[in-house]
Amino acid sequence: MATSLTTVFLHNRRSLMWSLMRIVRDPQIAEDLTQETYIRARHAIEAGPIEHIEAFLYQTARNLALDHQRRNRMRGGVEHMEATEVELANVAADLPSPETVVIQRERLKALEEALMRLPERAQQVWRLSRIEKWSYPKIATHLGVSPNTVFNDVKLAVAHCQQALDRLDRL
Repeated sequence: MATSLTTVFLHNRRSLMWSLMRIVRDPQIAEDLTQETYIRARHAIEAGPIEHIEAFLYQTARNLALDHQRRNRMRGGVEHMEATEVELANVAADLPSPETVVIQRERLKALEEALMRLPERAQQVWRLSRIEKWSYPKIATHLGVSPNTVFNDVKLAVAHCQQALDRLDRL
């Protein structure tokens, strides 16, 4: 049956293309839809036999062309294809603005400085908890302190960092 599909498709390929061209009016799209017609027919035959392969090919091609036109009409209502240079220049960039980059760098520097002013153990607890994602009991065992001490050190570090960022935000 697969050989039969290929034979019928190749025999009708040019006619299918012209049928599609009358609907979509673009040779590249017509070519793409012709190929998609063959793929859809191949999948349909794998699911079960098709009695009239030629008719199936033409109907599939027509449906694909109409679907393509429908999608383009829907897109046309949403997309504006002829954007001016001014409109294109006003499209938001995916990157942060230079001001945002500078502000975030200042915040990071303030955070690093705040962490450096903490006692050594609090720095270590904060790093293990927030960076390494260790649990409080694991940190406690590692440092030979109680989980409550770990909790208090994290609490101290977070509060200290938050104060540093608050001071920066007030400037």
